[in-house]
Amino acid sequence: MKPTLKSVNPATSPSPVNYGARMGARLDELKQEGRYRVFTELDRPAGEFPRVRWHSDSGNRQVVVWCSNDYLGMGHHPSVRRAMRSAIDEGATGAGGTRNIAGTNSRHVELESLLADLHDKPAALTFSSGYAANLACLSVLGSVLPNTVILSDGDNHNSMIEGIRRSGAERRVFKHNDARDLEAHLKAIPTDQPKLIAFESVYSMSGNISPIADFIELAKRYNAFTYIDEVHAVGMYGAKGGGVCQELGLDQHIDVIQGTLGKAYGMQGGYVAGSVEAVDCIRSFGNAFIFSTSLAPVLAAGAIASVSQLMHSQIERLAQRDRVARVKRLLKQAGVPVMPSMSHIVPVLVGDAVKAKRLSDHLLSRHGIYLQPINYPTVPMGTERLRITPGPLHTDAMIDDLVSAMVASFQTLDLPLHVQEREAVAA
Repeated sequence: MKPTLKSVNPATSPSPVNYGARMGARLDELKQEGRYRVFTELDRPAGEFPRVRWHSDSGNRQVVVWCSNDYLGMGHHPSVRRAMRSAIDEGATGAGGTRNIAGTNSRHVELESLLADLHDKPAALTFSSGYAANLACLSVLGSVLPNTVILSDGDNHNSMIEGIRRSGAERRVFKHNDARDLEAHLKAIPTDQPKLIAFESVYSMSGNISPIADFIELAKRYNAFTYIDEVHAVGMYGAKGGGVCQELGLDQHIDVIQGTLGKAYGMQGGYVAGSVEAVDCIRSFGNAFIFSTSLAPVLAAGAIASVSQLMHSQIERLAQRDRVARVKRLLKQAGVPVMPSMSHIVPVLVGDAVKAKRLSDHLLSRHGIYLQPINYPTVPMGTERLRITPGPLHTDAMIDDLVSAMVASFQTLDLPLHVQEREAVAA
């Protein structure tokens, strides 16, 4: 039986609020600023990556994607696809619950053991996403020890910032990648007060790499706990793909390493690796872990295959580095304003949200090249950019097409090229 609602007297009711109009006004502001996000519908046919199928208003069209976080193309790797098909045949689709209630599968246990081995840590724990991993881990680590002060890099990801906020711990933000500023903050904190330094290895929108050795030295000097986000580095760096810390031989000096399965490993999910005590605290107190449905076992199966492949193969990493070097060199020679980057990420500065969107649209519609514009709040206003992530499957011909399309689009849209660099190359 349907419930009957009481009638409301318009004369005595408060003035109505037009919620839709207010929401629409905020969206209009976003559109006027050029920051309104439009999703580009892309299908990824098996074996064709980085070619994808774009569902445009005028019909389906094949384009080349240059901004995927599937950095090494592992989402299409034959061993990954075989592992996932086999898992489905065995019944491993959805998890069926949280890890505590009917949602722990043998593949979760196997994957966590593999991830601990990847980072040479005693324990690891998986999450439904990298965002959830940072949220749960930092909220727990900041609260499990009374009076903890968390020192956070000024460019840390939103998931880290939210995790720190939820911890309730005192937060001090130090200047991006600035060891001197970090030390100044550390000096101001009593020696016996718990301290946690939270930072990333590779910063995804700039390509910057943090001074990890300097931060570790300060942590040891001031008795601080270290937490590093390696989501844009795992699979990409190190003898086994353990990240920048592993590449530098510093991984054993970091207390907790957080990573993702959704980028270089081509899957979905996040994880954390560290001491038995730290991981068990996160498992036991992390609400974002406790109350979330666990990672789908079919995804865990794919992740096991992907992590295993990149633990024992350098082919994908070496090929990707070759592609990155070629893209950087040719874009700079063509006068395209490539921002300084120490990593595999190649940012191209535009400096205006509207112009960045216009450039992205022009590359896609005219040249079949997909590059998503990156705007505030992801990056500071005035530094809007396109972010290029070359992979091992991008051919020389694709790179040449990218460079020529970029130059032509800059010229068509009257965006500045570095003329002096171009003249020097021509000479």
